Amino acid sequence: MGRKREVGEVKHLLAEARLVTLTGVGGVGKTRLAVQTAAGLSRAFPDGVWLAELAGLEDPALVAHTVLEALGVPDETGRPAAVRLAGHVRDRRLLVILDNCEHLLDGCATLAHDLLRAAPGLRLLATSRERLALAGEHLWPVSPLPLPEPGCPLPGGGWLRYPALTLFAERAAAVVPGFAVTAENQDRVAEVCRLLAGIPLAIELAAVRLRVLTLAELEAGLGDCFRLPGTVKRGGEPRHQTLLAAIDWSFALCGPAERHLWARASVFAGGFDLAAAERVCAGDGLPVGELPDRLAGLVEKSVLVRETDGDRQRFRLLEPLRQFGRDKLAGSGETAAVRRRMRDHYLALAVRSERAWFGPEQAGIFRRMRREHANLRAALDYSLTVPGEVETGLRLASALWFYWAGCGVFGEGRHWLDRALALAVEPGEARAKALWVNGYVATVQGDKDVAVAMLEECRAYARRAGDDVALAYATHRLGCNLLVGDDVADAKTLLEEAQARYRRLGELNSTVLLAGIELAVVSVFLGDLDRAAELCEEACAIGAAHGEQWARAYAAYVQAMVALARGDLDRAAAHGRHCLRVKSTFHDLLGIVLAIEVLAWTEAAREHWEPAATMLGSARPIWDAVGFPMFGSRHFGAPHGECVTRTRRALGDGPYEAAFRRGAELGLKEAIAYALGDGCASPSPSPSPSLERPTPLTDREAQVAALIADGRSNQEIADRLVISRRTAEGHVNRILRKLGFDSRAQVAAWAARASRVPSP
Repeated sequence: MGRKREVGEVKHLLAEARLVTLTGVGGVGKTRLAVQTAAGLSRAFPDGVWLAELAGLEDPALVAHTVLEALGVPDETGRPAAVRLAGHVRDRRLLVILDNCEHLLDGCATLAHDLLRAAPGLRLLATSRERLALAGEHLWPVSPLPLPEPGCPLPGGGWLRYPALTLFAERAAAVVPGFAVTAENQDRVAEVCRLLAGIPLAIELAAVRLRVLTLAELEAGLGDCFRLPGTVKRGGEPRHQTLLAAIDWSFALCGPAERHLWARASVFAGGFDLAAAERVCAGDGLPVGELPDRLAGLVEKSVLVRETDGDRQRFRLLEPLRQFGRDKLAGSGETAAVRRRMRDHYLALAVRSERAWFGPEQAGIFRRMRREHANLRAALDYSLTVPGEVETGLRLASALWFYWAGCGVFGEGRHWLDRALALAVEPGEARAKALWVNGYVATVQGDKDVAVAMLEECRAYARRAGDDVALAYATHRLGCNLLVGDDVADAKTLLEEAQARYRRLGELNSTVLLAGIELAVVSVFLGDLDRAAELCEEACAIGAAHGEQWARAYAAYVQAMVALARGDLDRAAAHGRHCLRVKSTFHDLLGIVLAIEVLAWTEAAREHWEPAATMLGSARPIWDAVGFPMFGSRHFGAPHGECVTRTRRALGDGPYEAAFRRGAELGLKEAIAYALGDGCASPSPSPSPSLERPTPLTDREAQVAALIADGRSNQEIADRLVISRRTAEGHVNRILRKLGFDSRAQVAAWAARASRVPSP
């Protein structure tokens, strides 16, 4: 809001410099300015404008991984994420916003340096309280919103020329229906904004106090607050001290229970729900029964942002308020206890989810884990940095095996498991489970030798300690490793041994089902199609009885291989499409690419050469993200190689390469849609399909979204579209609800990358 001149100047600076860093105190509007600037640059960057939010990240080793996620680029190999990221951006023209770098300066600076060297078409726009200190970095200090000079009365309506006053008016009207800035009160509003130094966050926090204070009382309260001895500490930037004083005043006006909640909620790295608040924040002055009311109170005071997630409510602290809350928590001496409760909550969630994974709630569990990803990271980081907590971290990382291996998060799962195993070196049950889980992940990534070392260590421990459970799982995972390594006979022996051990132990879950499905693959490779079909039917029957979907989809992949070998092409295609639909639900990259492969082979068997070549092309970048194509396996790769040979021969080199290239340019969602038969005739690649979403907006709402992206206020939107301000506000609120966002800044970021939003 009110940043038109700054937006223009930052755009000009980005045209000249490849790295621009917006600096300034928390709450001054760095993120908002970055998003508004980027919103007007989508045409200049044909490969997209992207926002990487780093505020909740604590582990600097995950900066590159987080940027990959923001770009919608899957990478679950064992390669360093920075290498994959550099390869992705090398030949592209794109703008990436690195938002909130100050707590990860070294990691952000190193990544920025490497990416700018690798990709001449890349521009970086960073927001940080401190510069990244790189050669060629251009700084843009973000100033508070312009204010009228002190002692200069405003003419009637003169307040409209000052963005600080219009922001106050907009926020005040949102909490006090009918509030308006008039000739009688505009000088008082100007003084309030001057006391707050024009800092947007401070203005918003003050404006909501009009629910309980008059404008005169608000002005007097702020004046007293800033005159109190000790309110503003010596040293530091005056604007920073002003923001701290404004936040401190808001904190002081909260009741004791609300203060406890504010401070304790600062341990969450992402949003949190009521259940998490009850487990982590309640007690010692905050009764659990009062939590709903206290959460509502902090939402009303604009301390917490409320977000709707289906039929659930989630809450989030804005970053400057979270940092303030952390300081208050540290001052209370509660940090260690509250952080431990937070970790325990997410450990319990992981353990419950692991048990429930073998059942009908798999899709819901996947969505829950995605929502809680940042908090799971924080819980793992706590466990692996606090003395005495490492073994619990090992348990947490291992319990999440279904998320790492089942939901396309191999790379990050390997990061946490490697880190935990390096710290927890004493043999034991927890280390044994982490070894077989990490061996599983490493096998899927194609890091077979490292996987074998971990799995053999687990087996040796299990034999010494009499740990039959660990021995069964390690034997199973070693059999799978031998399978993808083409040692089919030994793989068969170990998988059959694992199955027998599972039966004796009474183990039954999705991993156990996979042992039978992998034995079915062995049977296919050995030419025993009847046995393969029998094993798949058995796995499907057991899974169906428990409502399991994820492992059964792998059975469908093997059933497609069997049907294809028997010449039943319709059945092969049906099984392949079923596998693909289910695996896309879980973002299971390995399952997705295997399904696309078998569908390509089926199209080639039908002599549908161009779709086959296109699917082969669409599979290539997914394999690059997972590991080696077809695991580098001779047996897995044989039908792939035959498909390539026949398709190239039928089409000719030129048409084959063209179709393959068209497929390789498809993003993940488009590749899935193409393989399922949606738009097979004319795929239309786009640079960023993994982050696109079909817009639910009406044409008018889409126009409003475009104006939000251009930095327009509600009044400006009303004037531009010739509608009432109330109607404009209604459109804005509906857009927020429909898109699942909580701020105009998020709408602006969405509009910047959503090509379907028309200009008004």
